[in-house]
Formats: sequence, C-alpha cells, structure tokens
Amino acid sequence: MAIELANVTPALSQPRTVTDPAYIKIRDLIYASSQVDKRKAGRLAQAIQVAFQELGVFETSNTKIPLRDDDAMPFEKAQVVENVQRNTDLKKLVNPMKGTLTSAAEAQSLQDAQRAIQKALNPEIQRHEVSMSMRPEGLVISLTEMGFFDSGTATIRPDSLDAISRLAEVLKQRPESLRFEGHTDNIPIHNLRFASNWELSTSRATELIRLLITQYGLAASHLSAAGYGEFHPVATNNTSAGRAQNRRLDVVVLAPFQPPRLDNGNLKQEAPPERGP
Repeated sequence: MAIELANVTPALSQPRTVTDPAYIKIRDLIYASSQVDKRKAGRLAQAIQVAFQELGVFETSNTKIPLRDDDAMPFEKAQVVENVQRNTDLKKLVNPMKGTLTSAAEAQSLQDAQRAIQKALNPEIQRHEVSMSMRPEGLVISLTEMGFFDSGTATIRPDSLDAISRLAEVLKQRPESLRFEGHTDNIPIHNLRFASNWELSTSRATELIRLLITQYGLAASHLSAAGYGEFHPVATNNTSAGRAQNRRLDVVVLAPFQPPRLDNGNLKQEAPPERGP
C-alpha cells in the first residue's frame, strides 16, 4: 500500500493551471457537494424547528425564510423564528398549542382585529369592563358582568348598548367566525328564570347573539354560542374580585382551523379548550 501511495501522490501534487479541464471538473464537484450539504443542513434545521413548535417549545413566527430546494440554506441561517433574508413567505405556521395550521396572513388578520377592537372599546378597557387576550383558539374579548349584564340575569344593561354598537361595527367587517361563551362564578343560582349557572351562562351568550343579528345585521352563519357555567374560571372563586372576573361573556374571534378528523367514518369532536387560571 505504501508503494501505491508513493505512485499516486506525485501525480496529484503536479501543478495544475486553472484552465485544466480536470481541475475545473474537480472544483465544480466539490462546490456542488458543499451546496447540497448546506441545503440538507438547512432543511434538517427547519424540520427540527417545526417539530419543536408542534411541542410548544418555540413560539410561532411570521418570519419569511427561503424554502426553495435550489437555494443554498446554510445551517446558521435556517432559524425559523428569525431570519434576515426574508425571501419567501412561510406559507404555514404551526399553532404550538393545538397543532393547527394557520397562514401568516390569517395570524396577521387576528392582530389587526385586536387593534381595531382595542381602539373601539378603549373607554371600557380603561374602566376594566373589557379585556382582550390572544389564545390558541383565537382572539378573546372578555365582557364583564359588571359592565354588560344585570346580576343574575341575561338582560343586557341599557348603558352598555353604545359599547356593543361599537364592537358590532368592528365584528361586522371581520371574515372570521365568532363564538360567544358565557361564564359564571361558582355561587349557585336558582330563580324563576334559571335553574343553574349552565342556563345563565348559555342565555347570556344567546342573548348577545340575538342582539347582534337583529339590531346590527351580523351573519348568523358565522356565530355560535356556548355556556360553560362556573367550570372555566380565569381567577380564583375564593375572593369577590376573583368571582367578578369569572362572571363574564367571552367573544372569541376564531382562528381558522382544519376540519375535524374522521374517526371510523364519524366526525371526531374535540373537547372545549382548557380556560383555567
């Protein structure tokens, strides 16, 4: 073997000119191999990033990254969370909480809705009668009982109609579906109208829907109602302040989602999202 190396080494060590066809061929092969390695590293890094997003380790991002296979993507530039090249839209973002695929444009749409509602309901937000949060299911607008309903009833307070009108004007322009969720504290209720907090929470949701359809012309096909009673609190029920936060009506501007999966030919229903503190 030593003799063979001795015979080969001088041949490789002979000086070559840049115009030598053999030299050019070897150079091009080495360059092409390096580019393939870069693309493989980039795709691997991207796959790992998306997997971590599905597990909820990384937040989703609207960042634009190069996705074409013919583009070299060095490993150090394949970070999905932030990338300076911003060459191509990342067509799908993974919702880390539920694995739902949401486009960048749709995520931006929810943020636009949040800004519009914040502007429309700024007086109520300042008085802590309205709060907003972005959750996996979409944008949640919480209307407190204190600001919108008489205690123990589904009757909408007359002095809250101006705020509802401003909210309706924003929602009417939105393409997303809306879900109205009634919530109560854990104090039992039993009167001539409601036998339990289930009935009270559901009636408040349907009452606001009725008003938005009949008075403000919102499309009924985009609206749905749910009543959760006391079972999805956002604060402790051990204090009066906490119970006041739990007595609320949530208007959820729903993020787009994929249809329910089929389970043995039947639609597989998902449980309602956890909404605890």
